[in-house]
Amino acid sequence: MITYSPEQIAEACEGHLVKNNDSVVARLLIDSRSVYDAAESLFIALSGNKHDGHQFLHQLVRKGVRNFVVRKGRIPADVAEEANWIEVNNPVRALQQIGAWHRSRFQIPVLGITGSNGKTIVKEWITQMMGSDVFIARSPRSYNSQIGVPFSVWHLNETSELGIFEAGISMPGEMRLLQEIIRPTIGLFTTLGQAHQENFSSLEEKLEEKMVLFKEVDTILYDCDQALVDERMGTMFPEKELLTWGRAEKATLQLLSEDEVNDCKHLMLRWGVDTFEVVIPYTDQVSVENTLPVVLFMLYQGYSPEQIIEKIGGLVPVAMRMEQKVGINNNLVINDTYNADFTSLEVALDFLVQQSRKKGVKRTVILSDLLQTGIPDYDLYPLVATLINEKQIDRLVGVGPAMVRYASHFHLPSSFYETTEEMLEALSTFHFRGEAILVKGSRKYSFERIVSRLELQRHATVMEINLDAMVHNLNRYRRSLGPDTRLLAMVKAFSYGSGSYEIAAALQYQNVDYLGVAFADEGVELRRAGIATPIIVMNPEEKSFLQMLDYNLEPEIYGFNVLEAFDAVARAEASAVIPVHIKVDTGMNRMGFLEHEIDELADRLRRMPSLRVKSVFSHLAGSDDQAHDAFTFQQIKKFKTICDRLKKELDTEFMMHILNSAGIERFPEARFDMARLGIGLYGFGPGKIEDLRNVVTLKSYISHIKPVPGFETIGYGRVGMVKRDSRIGVVPVGYADGLNRHLSNGVGKMMVNGRLAPIVGNICMDMCMIDLTDIQAEEGDEVIVFGDDYPLTNLARQLETIPYEILTSISRRVTRVYYKE
Repeated sequence: MITYSPEQIAEACEGHLVKNNDSVVARLLIDSRSVYDAAESLFIALSGNKHDGHQFLHQLVRKGVRNFVVRKGRIPADVAEEANWIEVNNPVRALQQIGAWHRSRFQIPVLGITGSNGKTIVKEWITQMMGSDVFIARSPRSYNSQIGVPFSVWHLNETSELGIFEAGISMPGEMRLLQEIIRPTIGLFTTLGQAHQENFSSLEEKLEEKMVLFKEVDTILYDCDQALVDERMGTMFPEKELLTWGRAEKATLQLLSEDEVNDCKHLMLRWGVDTFEVVIPYTDQVSVENTLPVVLFMLYQGYSPEQIIEKIGGLVPVAMRMEQKVGINNNLVINDTYNADFTSLEVALDFLVQQSRKKGVKRTVILSDLLQTGIPDYDLYPLVATLINEKQIDRLVGVGPAMVRYASHFHLPSSFYETTEEMLEALSTFHFRGEAILVKGSRKYSFERIVSRLELQRHATVMEINLDAMVHNLNRYRRSLGPDTRLLAMVKAFSYGSGSYEIAAALQYQNVDYLGVAFADEGVELRRAGIATPIIVMNPEEKSFLQMLDYNLEPEIYGFNVLEAFDAVARAEASAVIPVHIKVDTGMNRMGFLEHEIDELADRLRRMPSLRVKSVFSHLAGSDDQAHDAFTFQQIKKFKTICDRLKKELDTEFMMHILNSAGIERFPEARFDMARLGIGLYGFGPGKIEDLRNVVTLKSYISHIKPVPGFETIGYGRVGMVKRDSRIGVVPVGYADGLNRHLSNGVGKMMVNGRLAPIVGNICMDMCMIDLTDIQAEEGDEVIVFGDDYPLTNLARQLETIPYEILTSISRRVTRVYYKE
């Protein structure tokens, strides 16, 4: 493994070195929560809207980190002599310079991939095809941003024979920086599409920005069927070797025909004078489009058609996500069973730690050999052992010849097996109970068989929660609010039906300022599960006041009775001043102190030294509807007047907040000190923020298909009559799962294989029926109740309700599956 001295790093990023020890740098670090091999790590203190790495310098020094890149003037005086410090003007730019300098030390072929879609799949499939022949250093997952790319090129080492790195941009001017870091010798352009178009005036402008990556390459591979791409490549790079794929006759690699046979695609290809057929184990068109650049690159690298034909049948899916599932014996199972490289192992272990902070929960890792990492085994497995130790894993189960060979490096309770079959035979002896289990394996080890044995086999209908999409939405609202406004994330009502602890843990990991729950028992559950973020209880009950003090929960105070009652308990039981949050009514006419009560409220609060007003807030009644804007502005004005009076009367400062999700989008001028984000986390808003992502998908499957003659009826009450001979599918989701019965008999629809299938007849308690007559579908096919391709807003519109009601109605018997991309 390559190491550098602090002097070399400082020179690379043009920084000023304050040296206090002779440590070396082997690893880059930007997340204080992901420390391992601390003594040889370099922490770069990046700053964002809500994150500043400089806040964690003391913590990292205590963890043993001894090398830092910080902004000038930010070296903490009390630990200054315990580490090496490199001062720079801009830590992000320093990270990029370090990556570019490391890349410059390698004289090997480097493939730079850009385009709107398919970059990660193409990169991973090339690695699958060639990784057993050459040592490949590549971007982990989709690390293709201004920060991700420097981390990607850091994977280059003494054994690397080929580099493959993605470059993704979303703004003009970004690709120049990525090109300086990657410095590709070969370029590959996947597709040109609408992704990240919002910051470009045209597709042409975005294409030209992406093509900056190729300015120093010798050869470019691209799809000549995309007319705009084909024209610009020829115009901008007439001196370069241009190799193309496509259906056009001029393509260097021409797709002559494609046929679907037995769930495979047979592709007839022409390369020069040779014609050959490859068979891929997929039938979708996207897989065909991703296969062509992979084949072309391998031909360019000197592989024969015969070699490609032999290798291509083994292509496996590229897993873009980790799933968290409920396991047998009260276990939590994290399924990451399709790829295993070192960086994805780091990500998976961080997720395991994040989701297993409950006191007393043991952490177990079932891990296969790591394949195609570009790191020799004698360097790789000691690193894995160090990482496992740093993450405080309690038990390891290793599978594969390399794990067996390097077993002596793992100093924790461990078991090792040559094959997955041997491990499965021994599985019953492990007695997993109440543990958090990460199952992480390369695809060839078929670890899905292990997950199947560990997973609690429940109701076949599942609700999938995309934690990365939630974090995207959270950060999108943060950008809208700006860096000075705190954020209160609402996790009441089982986090809008998506699960309490799991959502709270993800939000805590993202450093939200507050969590909001409806009742004290929800907050107690989160505290017992290890959530330390401040929590506001929005509907405190007198019987729960002592419990709230015990678990450090902060109450909303909305009336004089609850104020007096809580003060009495605080005076009698609390040893410190207790923060409270005062609710004022500015027009919702539901709960809160009225404007004429403010003087009396201030008078009483002055006589309550046990309480401290932490915030004053109100609710907007119609922030999502333009028709109520005049009333909303009136509410905001009244709220500010009340707060100004309270501050003057109490002679104190406190936070002010009135905006909900819709308010954040439509009334940013009223952001005050904090805002409350609820349904917006899940991607639902009035539309001012356009790039919110769907978080929740409810899916099931077709359990049975049967023919029904025309003019027969379907289901209870005989209200669903088919007007022709039909194919009716049974889906195991009903009103006991939260599927509203008003969607019966054609009102509602479900997505099957990209087509909408109407619900036929009345929805039953545990199932419903859909019309598949015009849809190609088989038993076992997936059914989307709502999700990315069939938004929840469609159901809300059909039911004349709001997304809140549907989400919170999904029964807890529906299994929640949490995943990260």
